[in-house]
Amino acid sequence: MGTHDLDTLKPPFTYEALPPSEIKFVPLNQTKVMDANEMMEFYENDKNLGRYLHIIKDSPVYPVILDSERTVASMPPIINSNHSKITLETRNVFLDITATDKTKAEIVVNQLVAMFSQYCDEPFTVEPVQIISEHNEQTRVCPNLKPRVLSAEASYINSCLALKLSREEMCKLLKKMALAAVPSKSDSNLIDVTIPITRPDILHQCDVMEDVGIAYGFDNLVKTLPRTAATVGQPLPINKVGDIFRHASAQSGWSEVMPLTLCSHDENFANLKNPDDSLAVKLANPKTVEYQVVRTTLIPGILKTIKENKNHALPIKVFESGDIVFKDDSERGASNQRNWCAAYAGKTSGFELVQGLLGKIMQTFRTSWLAEPKKGEKGYWIEQDDSRKMFFPGRGARILYRAKQGEKEQEVGYIGVLHPEVVTKFDLTFAVSVVEMNAEVFL
Repeated sequence: MGTHDLDTLKPPFTYEALPPSEIKFVPLNQTKVMDANEMMEFYENDKNLGRYLHIIKDSPVYPVILDSERTVASMPPIINSNHSKITLETRNVFLDITATDKTKAEIVVNQLVAMFSQYCDEPFTVEPVQIISEHNEQTRVCPNLKPRVLSAEASYINSCLALKLSREEMCKLLKKMALAAVPSKSDSNLIDVTIPITRPDILHQCDVMEDVGIAYGFDNLVKTLPRTAATVGQPLPINKVGDIFRHASAQSGWSEVMPLTLCSHDENFANLKNPDDSLAVKLANPKTVEYQVVRTTLIPGILKTIKENKNHALPIKVFESGDIVFKDDSERGASNQRNWCAAYAGKTSGFELVQGLLGKIMQTFRTSWLAEPKKGEKGYWIEQDDSRKMFFPGRGARILYRAKQGEKEQEVGYIGVLHPEVVTKFDLTFAVSVVEMNAEVFL
């Protein structure tokens, strides 16, 4: 936005895009004629204007406002011309507003016009400008000072504020808020509110209701109980399942940890010898390398926790029940999955201990161990699986689960002894066994 002495310029004005070398004028409060390239260098270290140069700096052409004699009035959004600078002798003010959003630009125009116009020789006198847009064949007059009219329901206002005001009383209250309102003649439940240009914040009858409440005084409102039936909150089913995992693990003597959901890319993939990051949600502009991706497994957080507590007495037995995130084709582009993971760190691998904890979890969910699984039999079992390179060869397995009799089994997790290279990446010097599974299979 810019203000100019209109008597120093000659309408009509044009808004053009010109090469920087062709834009030459004396910037505001300067004495030397510069072209646009020189101005960019001159204002590069300016505390106020320097932060806005990037908006147009890399463009082959710069925006410029010219009068009918090709005199530069402004190079928005950077600087005005010293030629049209407002002085104590200024009698007519010309406003220029540029924006990438028409609605926002017109709101700003209306606010400035309303404020400036009260100081005119003839108060509240405004001369509109006709804007001719050749590129989209649109012509309009600006500013548009015609007030908007909005209808609001008296019953809605009373129900929200727990009041019994008449329409006339509401209109009196709205007058305090600079809103002209009258009872509607077409509907006995409506009031017609005339919204001035200074109130662009009023978009809906809820905004009118808020103004009635402010004028009435929020402290004067009587406290009342909601008329709706009482409801009782309850946890989501997945939270109930997560709590079962947590309680069963804690009762078995394992300590719960709560690491951060974000981790570095290497911690989630390279350190676990997993090159596939196609399903990971990556941060576009991470502040540090520690927070680059949203975890797709609970293992990195647990290993980092063990690392920070490696000077404690061994063994270290910890678990977590928390969310991981995968990219998908949903509307949001990603979805959460509740997982459970436990790790045993000690002088021996402790594989039998994490398998024992897995057995305790499954027992809690009334799921039987199938030593020799038969076709269609309900229960769970593990099968050796060397596809996950984070496990020591021959010491990794996948967890298979069949929820109902006759259903097809599904892989719900994995268990194994971590490879020495993985353990070393997390600065650990002892053996670690882990188990992780999808908790949502028990919903």
